[in-house]
Amino acid sequence: MAEDIKLMKGNEAIAHAAIRYGADGYFGYPITPQSEIMETLMEEHPWTTTGMVVLQAESEVAAINMVYGGAGCGKRVMTSSSSPGMSLKQEGISYIAAGELPCLLVNVMRGGPGLGTIQPSQADYFQTVKGGGHGDYKLITLAPASVQEMADFVGLGFDLAFKHSNPVVILTDGVIGQMMEKVVLPPYQPRLTEEEIREKCPWATLGKPKGRKPNIITTLELDSAVMEKINEKLQAKYRHIEETEVRYEAILCDDADYIIVAFGSAARICQKTVELAREQGLKVGLFRPVTLWPFPSKELNYYADRVKGMLSVELNAGQMVEDIRLAVKGKIPVEHFGRLGGIVPDPNEVLEALKKKCF
Repeated sequence: MAEDIKLMKGNEAIAHAAIRYGADGYFGYPITPQSEIMETLMEEHPWTTTGMVVLQAESEVAAINMVYGGAGCGKRVMTSSSSPGMSLKQEGISYIAAGELPCLLVNVMRGGPGLGTIQPSQADYFQTVKGGGHGDYKLITLAPASVQEMADFVGLGFDLAFKHSNPVVILTDGVIGQMMEKVVLPPYQPRLTEEEIREKCPWATLGKPKGRKPNIITTLELDSAVMEKINEKLQAKYRHIEETEVRYEAILCDDADYIIVAFGSAARICQKTVELAREQGLKVGLFRPVTLWPFPSKELNYYADRVKGMLSVELNAGQMVEDIRLAVKGKIPVEHFGRLGGIVPDPNEVLEALKKKCF
């Protein structure tokens, strides 16, 4: 069968992949620069083909609580937003994580703080990987660097969410969301039947069959000793995820004297920077975390024994750089270069910063 290749925006790829992966429901609210996700879903009207529900909620708060309800029924449900909208969803996300429910969250980041700008940013790193809501919880976080990965990570995100009973975030930005590239779309997969959900998700609240106790999903526990046990169970799960789900890409790092660390759109820019540096005789490599949580700390620590320094390139004031410094444990200097307010640097600008800060 011929591959289904389309030219589309990253946001559109998210929408098409969600339909094809057999998502049961999308609940969202429009905000630039991610509105095309919901617009594309509405244009494709999947409720007439796959039966997928697509609903514009009255607010971001309503949308995330609809996701909470759908996830509690074992459904493949998702939402998307951009930075200020994700801030409004944080309480609901904390509830979903505490309830150990699977769902997919998409954040197409824009400049902040506050309403900021509609241009791209990577300033939601802390919010996403450090837990933007209350309590000790973690979100599996995937950082795509292409339109193809925007599509691919929808399927991967749902798979990881159900594998670990945990929310998964696709953390991208306005560059990847708005840029157009060729993308190979996944084949259509059927939505799970109620019988399949009962088999795969025995905790789902789909009504009580004879002979089974009621399924109750709650995040409230007034007994501190019991609540501690719940937290310990969550932390054990997170440690397991950290051991099994790390993903990264290393480009020309084996002989490098210096390594640039970048994710998402910044990594695309830095790949060209590495080419320019090599043309000038500078041994520079690129390390791209694909999972921002779990962060590839062990892998970066490996390279810390082999290079003279690292430069974290981010579209923010310096956030991932803290995780890089923790990973290398003080073995080498780690510098940061970033632009703010929606400004995207070019590869030569990054190269000049690398020379100034590291060489």
